[in-house]
Amino acid sequence: MRPAVRPVGRLLGQVWVWPTVAMLVVGGYRLGTPDMWRDEIATATVATRSLDDLLRLLQHVDASNGAYYLLMHGWTAVFGDSPVSLRIPSVLAMAAAAAFVALTARRLFGSRVAAVGAGLLFAVPPQIVRYAQEARSYALVTCAVAAASYFLLRALERPTWRRWAPYCVAMALAGAGHLISFSTVVGQVALLALHLWRTRAEADRRLLWHYPLAVVVAALPVLPVVLLGSRQSDRQLGWIPVPSMRGLARFGEHLLGVDQVFYAFALLAVLALALPGRRVAAWQALLLAELPVVAVWLVSRLSDTSYFIERYLLFTVPAWAVLAGGGLGAVYGAVVALARRLGREPRQAVVLAGLPAVVLLAVPTVAALPKQSSVRYVGSHNGSAEPFKAAAREISAGYRAGDGMAAPLGDQSWAMAWPGVSYYLPSGVRPHPVFVAQSADDAEDLTPTPCPQPESCLGGASRIWLVVLGDTLDPLGAMPAAQAQVLRAQYGAPDRVTPLGGLTLALLDRNA
Repeated sequence: MRPAVRPVGRLLGQVWVWPTVAMLVVGGYRLGTPDMWRDEIATATVATRSLDDLLRLLQHVDASNGAYYLLMHGWTAVFGDSPVSLRIPSVLAMAAAAAFVALTARRLFGSRVAAVGAGLLFAVPPQIVRYAQEARSYALVTCAVAAASYFLLRALERPTWRRWAPYCVAMALAGAGHLISFSTVVGQVALLALHLWRTRAEADRRLLWHYPLAVVVAALPVLPVVLLGSRQSDRQLGWIPVPSMRGLARFGEHLLGVDQVFYAFALLAVLALALPGRRVAAWQALLLAELPVVAVWLVSRLSDTSYFIERYLLFTVPAWAVLAGGGLGAVYGAVVALARRLGREPRQAVVLAGLPAVVLLAVPTVAALPKQSSVRYVGSHNGSAEPFKAAAREISAGYRAGDGMAAPLGDQSWAMAWPGVSYYLPSGVRPHPVFVAQSADDAEDLTPTPCPQPESCLGGASRIWLVVLGDTLDPLGAMPAAQAQVLRAQYGAPDRVTPLGGLTLALLDRNA
């Protein structure tokens, strides 16, 4: 009689466990080291507002991130708003995405090697680690799309509403987290078409109306986000350039973060498509990975607004990992079959087949190591162009009660310098706002509103900490002319000027 398998052994035997653990390790390592950059500062400043203030802000800006902000509002109420706390949901989401990648690969290719390999490969691209360590919605959207792919495959096997329900929830979460993620429907339609072509089963004809209905149900909760986001798109997306054909051709390299990682994934994809096994499943994974990218590229070329940027399409990486895992499974299966034909014992065949699979898994992992390190240093999230923490440290060291602070607003509010520096200031260091007509909360915006008459909003501070964009020895020259004129008249030249590598901090003393 065979001994009963213990619960721990049964758990460790699940294909999703080791990919989840691997993603938690690589995502959590040095989680708090990179400084917060401006997008993460937006998360911090919005999530920590009152619920009423948060909802009012979404009517004017950033509605496309509204669902994420609401989630983080509840999270910060319990766990606080430190960089580590703000980033933990993203790490957990990427770990869950790795689990769904493994489960999807198992369902498509029927191979444990393909499943575990796909989940581990998902943790390799540096871009995945980068956004696993960022307090933005991209990791949660990636997880939701990976979950939707898995639940879609389950529903295709047995299309009952009990199986469609989790698919609808996952797609609704993805769309609410980032509208662009709904482009994955293009790949899902192709996956469904190949499924129908392969099975040709009479019972599967109901999928022709089940699937569209499920997409509509998933889209309904997202409609308010669409309506609000469409009115705000010019402000939030106008900076993204129209993509070129070269941009599409090289997109995979940017998406995965390292050229060699992309080439390794591409090689594994070719092996999955070429070797005997489940070629139709490989085509399904390929179309699921590639068609959303092409669709967003076309829309960005033909419309007034471009959406073609790597982080917006990060949700396609799970499908690429599934396809690469299929390549590992195909190689493993082919070598096992060859070894058995040569008369090898089953155990020898497994060992022989494991060697090339391990090598193919190790190649992209080793290639990614240098970039894996580079996404974890202090300025890795912003290229040291937004040294908010350094500016706050300097202000804190020389702060006196009654000091004021002036920072870029208006046309330069995109830099998030005011909330960024304020985020890193200790609770006891609160300079008086200079040239500010309304606080960000009162303005229902991400940043304060600049005063139209600078002299009337100067205040009575004897000293002013001045923050300007870029590195310069003439900070007043980098300011709006009207503000600079007022400061020159009442404060004169700065006492000290400190370029910080993206921001310049200056201290001004009022003229005697």
